[in-house]
Amino acid sequence: MTDKSLTPFHLAFPVRDLEETRAFYHDVLGCTPGRSSETWTDFSLFGHQMSAHLREDMQPAHSAGSVGNDIVPIPHFGVVLTMTDWKELAARLEAYAHTDWIMKPSLRFEGQAGEQATLFIRDPSGNALEFKGFSSMEQVFAV
Repeated sequence: MTDKSLTPFHLAFPVRDLEETRAFYHDVLGCTPGRSSETWTDFSLFGHQMSAHLREDMQPAHSAGSVGNDIVPIPHFGVVLTMTDWKELAARLEAYAHTDWIMKPSLRFEGQAGEQATLFIRDPSGNALEFKGFSSMEQVFAV
């Protein structure tokens, strides 16, 4: 099923500390904060509703899969961006001295259907995030 008018996605995920999570997602990634309580906080990640839930005893996942020649963390989440937005985010993360890189910015599937820029980072709780950039959104599901 392909929907030309996408609506925001919602994801709830565990974090070990709400204050460090708020600082990272707001100050580093540029997310707009939303509602919050003593046990959770919402924010907009490029228009998508993300809910960080406090789990002080959480253990980060350490599983991996492969995509092309790359080993990637499983699970992970992120956002597909225009190439312009991706380059801006990549530059912001490269300038931030404390970025916890899993995979620095690179180009995947160069010259093939689905060519994409990608980068992987960890948030302060160890959650893996991937941000992809496409020159054309028609390439997102290209085969």
